[in-house]
Amino acid sequence: MLEKRVIPTLLLSKGKLVKTVKFRDPMYIGDPINAVRIFNDKEVDELCLLDIAASKTNAKINFPLIESITREAFMPVCYGGGVKTIEDIDKLFALGIEKVALNNMLFKDKRLVVEAVRKYGSQSIVASIDVQKNIFGKYIIKRMSGTKSLAINLDQAIDYLHDVKVGEIYLTSINREGTMTGFDMNLVKSFSEKTKLPMIVNGGAGSCEDIAEVFRSTNITAVSCGSFFVYKGKHRAVLINYPKSKMLSYLGDI
Repeated sequence: MLEKRVIPTLLLSKGKLVKTVKFRDPMYIGDPINAVRIFNDKEVDELCLLDIAASKTNAKINFPLIESITREAFMPVCYGGGVKTIEDIDKLFALGIEKVALNNMLFKDKRLVVEAVRKYGSQSIVASIDVQKNIFGKYIIKRMSGTKSLAINLDQAIDYLHDVKVGEIYLTSINREGTMTGFDMNLVKSFSEKTKLPMIVNGGAGSCEDIAEVFRSTNITAVSCGSFFVYKGKHRAVLINYPKSKMLSYLGDI
């Protein structure tokens, strides 16, 4: 049986740690270095770090901050945000990033994706796919932190990902992101049933049971959570946490 992975996702904006709801209204929640130190103490196995402002504002990647984070982190880190060139990817790997997630440039620059896969291997390049359900119930693939729509459907997107040979898909439901109301299981199942690529699903986790539902209902072996690991209680007090023992009890029999 493949090991189940539960991965915290941290969002960056202008060097600060923030949290959004449905990709909107980023709220400052602290210092990213401090969060990484807490996750070290919690023995987190893997971390996803996404700069949600870099591409939208056409800003350069904050390489000094990335270097500080990788020096502090005891776990492998996947980074996404503001990646525009193969040189950006070169530098991220040189700074100790384990995987690079491509979102804005994923469908915009096929040559970049192919070159990154060729140079670093499929296992190192992650396709970050943001999906929003519109008022008619149709799933729309978005880029640029959810502000731009792509004129392709889920089937076409999956065909493309197979073609460029990315190693993993990081799938986020914009409608559920930050809500802590559970994953969009229709989206998760419709995507996972169309591909054998490893997937990380993100957006909506509010309990260990939400995470367990993904593992019970699909062949997906990785889930990522943001709000669930940075907030505590119904009033959403900021408290970086990782309830490892509780999750293990939920996942042990799956």
